Amino acid sequence: MSNTSFKPSLGLLDATMVVAGSMIGSGIFIVSADITRNVGSAGWLIAVWLITGFMTLTAALSYGELSAMFPKAGGQYVYLKKSYNSLVGFLYGWSFFAVIQTGTIAAVGVAFSKFTAYLIPQVNDDVILLTIGSLKISSAQILSIVVIVILTFINTKGIKNGKFIQTTFTLAKLLSLFGLIIFGLIAIKGDVWKANWSNAWNLQQLSKDGSFTSYTLAAAFGAIAASMVGSIFSSDAWNNVTFIAGEIKNPKKNIGMSLFLGTLIVTIIYVSANVVYTGVLPLHEIASAEKDRVAVAASNVIFGNIGTYVIAVMIMVSTFGCNNGLILAGARVYYTMANDGLFFKKTATLNKNAVPEFALWIQCIVAAILCLSGKYGDLLDMVSFIVVIFYVLTIAGIFILRKKRPDAERPYKAFGYPVLPAIYILMGITFCVLLIIYKPQFTWPGLIITLIGIPLYYIAVANKSKSE
Repeated sequence: MSNTSFKPSLGLLDATMVVAGSMIGSGIFIVSADITRNVGSAGWLIAVWLITGFMTLTAALSYGELSAMFPKAGGQYVYLKKSYNSLVGFLYGWSFFAVIQTGTIAAVGVAFSKFTAYLIPQVNDDVILLTIGSLKISSAQILSIVVIVILTFINTKGIKNGKFIQTTFTLAKLLSLFGLIIFGLIAIKGDVWKANWSNAWNLQQLSKDGSFTSYTLAAAFGAIAASMVGSIFSSDAWNNVTFIAGEIKNPKKNIGMSLFLGTLIVTIIYVSANVVYTGVLPLHEIASAEKDRVAVAASNVIFGNIGTYVIAVMIMVSTFGCNNGLILAGARVYYTMANDGLFFKKTATLNKNAVPEFALWIQCIVAAILCLSGKYGDLLDMVSFIVVIFYVLTIAGIFILRKKRPDAERPYKAFGYPVLPAIYILMGITFCVLLIIYKPQFTWPGLIITLIGIPLYYIAVANKSKSE
């Protein structure tokens, strides 16, 4: 038996927890090491997080207008389709399925396994269970897949199960992060703080051995863009709440509000956590943290030897809750695409629990395949570039829709329009151009995957017209 419509069962707190919970995975505990190597100073480390926070908040406030205009399941896919055409919407949906959402689920799953290894050493990248040709499958990869399968199964049983996990785990991780920040601020060392902040705005490359290299002006811009790959990945997935609009009570009001509250809470946490890092660890220790695990190094200073386990448990809670939000929300995009005749037909059905079960399972399969690649960093790099391109297109869509549909009902209007959305578009384009110039290996794999969607779109349209 199949249900024909979603059940609105998420309130403002639940929606805000989807925003914050989907954003906070493992990035904040790890990526500051790479950012510090790129920028080589405490001021620029914080600046990168502030720039990213500003971009995220601006984008979230802009999406409020779109979510109030189109309070349906599918979110960004729907906004792009309405602003441009079905092809642009499909290219987003295809990229979302092939790399954006599934790649993020895989990366977060792999991070869960890596930190579980602190508590259970057998679940390690080095413990190889199976070798197939050049492919080596570790116990860590198997655990990440098992977690994705378990969360997918729970979400097939109805939105209420997913909601319970999301709200409980996100509240737990927010409280633990605030705890880490408070204890970290108490533990700040005067000499470390003074050393890190005495020359805070000298932008330079910092090697793991502690040596500095100056940048040319052009290379400095490239370094900032490369740094932001990590901070943008850590701040991404805030828009997941728009995908589940059909299951949110009073979506015209609550989606915009949850986007603002969720992104604001996370931005404050991210900037504060990095202030703590610069107060307890010398800059070269942030840059050279073992396996980039800055939070582990900081926690060992704050809590002593038990610090490693404190962070391991925090990241396990964080990534488990994060993946639940990603899995729950992602499937709704494929469901909406299938209803438009642009995805596997079976994806357009809801099970007896009023959730798109088939969509959940095919998402699970692709994420599991990406887990086996084991390339957390590569996935992160591929995702950030494509994600920002589609954010820029979506926010440009606000300008297009104001022209195309001037009389449409807009219960909420983009904050700071037209200035803030225009600033975001400029910043987003600058970020993408700098990556194309300075880090082409970050850009072309994701771009190729997106462009593969063009022939797939025309095949889907041809199949649709045949079946009509």
